[in-house]
Amino acid sequence: MKREIIFFENHFLDFYDTLNTKVKSKIKYVFELIEQVPQIPKKFLKQLKGSKGLYEIRVKYQTDIFRIFCCLDEGQLVILFNAFQKKSAKTPKTEIKKAELLMKKYFNQKNNNKDG
Repeated sequence: MKREIIFFENHFLDFYDTLNTKVKSKIKYVFELIEQVPQIPKKFLKQLKGSKGLYEIRVKYQTDIFRIFCCLDEGQLVILFNAFQKKSAKTPKTEIKKAELLMKKYFNQKNNNKDG
C-alpha cells in the first residue's frame, strides 16, 4: 500500500518554506509514514470533528506543534491544503474555514476537469 501526497495550490509549500531544517525533516518523516503505513496512528493523522472529510496531519517538534490540513481522495491520495503553527489548545476557526474552502475548491476543479 502506498498513498500519494499532493499539494493543492501553494498554501502548504509557502508555509513549509518558512520553517527551519529540523522541522522540515520531522514533517518529511511524518509524510513518509502517511505514504507507507496502512493504519496511520491518530497521533499523526486525525479527522477533524464537525468537518466532513477534513483531516489534520499532526507534527510535533520539541515544544512546537504544527497542523497541516488535508483530505483523502479516492482512498489513497492525500491532498494537502493550508498549514500553521499551533499556539494554543484550540485550532483557529479561520484556519479550519480556509481548509474547508480549499477542499471544496479542489473537488470542484477535479469534477470540472472530468466533465470538460
